[in-house]
Amino acid sequence: MSNTEPVDVDLVLAGGGGAASLVLAALDRHQVRGLRIAVVDPVHRRGQDRTWAFWGTPDDALDPLLSARWDRVEVATPDGSRVLDLAPLRYAMLRSAPVYARAAEAADRLGVIRVHAPVTALDDDGDRVVVRGPAGPVARARWVLDSRPRPPVRAGRTFWLQHFRGWWVQSGTPVFDPGRAVLMDFRTPQPARGVSFGYVLPVSSRYALVEYTEFSPSLLTGDGYDRALAGYRDRLGLDPARLTVREVENGVIPMTDGPFVARPSPRVVRLGTAGGATRPSTGFTFSAMHRQADQVARALAAGRPPVPADAYPARHRWMDAVALRALDAGTVGGPDFFARLFARNPPERVLRFLDGTTTVAEEVAVMSSTRLAPMIAATVADASARLAARWRPAVPVPPIPAPVTDGVVPPGVVPTPLDG
Repeated sequence: MSNTEPVDVDLVLAGGGGAASLVLAALDRHQVRGLRIAVVDPVHRRGQDRTWAFWGTPDDALDPLLSARWDRVEVATPDGSRVLDLAPLRYAMLRSAPVYARAAEAADRLGVIRVHAPVTALDDDGDRVVVRGPAGPVARARWVLDSRPRPPVRAGRTFWLQHFRGWWVQSGTPVFDPGRAVLMDFRTPQPARGVSFGYVLPVSSRYALVEYTEFSPSLLTGDGYDRALAGYRDRLGLDPARLTVREVENGVIPMTDGPFVARPSPRVVRLGTAGGATRPSTGFTFSAMHRQADQVARALAAGRPPVPADAYPARHRWMDAVALRALDAGTVGGPDFFARLFARNPPERVLRFLDGTTTVAEEVAVMSSTRLAPMIAATVADASARLAARWRPAVPVPPIPAPVTDGVVPPGVVPTPLDG
């Protein structure tokens, strides 16, 4: 609906993308009723506009929506490859269309009001929040869940980007193993400053997402992504003459130890990347975003404020800051770092560590498998930088660039974003 007068509701979802869709589905799943809800976004999200990949245990809420899941994954380096059994976890792929469709069904049952306007400001007086659009107030609410993308509140000591391009490719003959995904393949040429890898997520023996990813401070050109992807395709032994690119996905995700403020005012709560759901050392976001949605719904069902727990423990954010500093300084090589983690620990422990759900004892075991001297040096450097930052003026936060979408795109293919 378009409003001349602001709507009065209990809850506003500012932004209607993945985080908001998961919240709507969770509210419906937990039988939250009698709550007046509005979604404020200029776009009503539908269709395939992104893909999430994540690991976890079977989940009744998500399993019917998955495009694929794998119990085994491959991690490859120039020294060889390892096939990992993830039990009791699994790696899974979720595309946006079923998530948006599930959210639309939930919204109908919840009686959600849709306000088609961008949010330009949130004025919180501690009792109500006025949601403003370009033409003035569009809603008033007791609570606002804000999932609009935004940078950290101040610059961190390291600011990298996870940036990538993926091709959804179809083959006329079986060329993929649908029972095994390639999680990380470090046989790609490594950038001078950063880490690169490829991965393969097969939906069937003839259809898969083949992607090139970099962790580094700056983006490539469109042609640079295409060359990297073509090189990785050739390394996999895939014949380009027998492949058709059906879709192209592009994305940029911040990897930084800069702080994201999850509760900027008393009645505004941020979700998704803006709420700290993106893991700084990996760029993965979905699992934490899903946890946030479930915690919000459980709280509202119990009559509590819709404030989720921190996406990751403080000690994990500190370990991420140290790891990013070591990678940025070049004292730790990305392929070696991840290869040692998987070679010296059970895969399930590594994945839970990367997801922020391990115990302190498990974290000691994981970190002990890294090269200790450079990590100790990075720890000391991080501590020194934290102390120095107290006496320096705040550094401006660099903007998060938009994904690069130019390059050689087959006719009729529309580039779309991809989130980790």
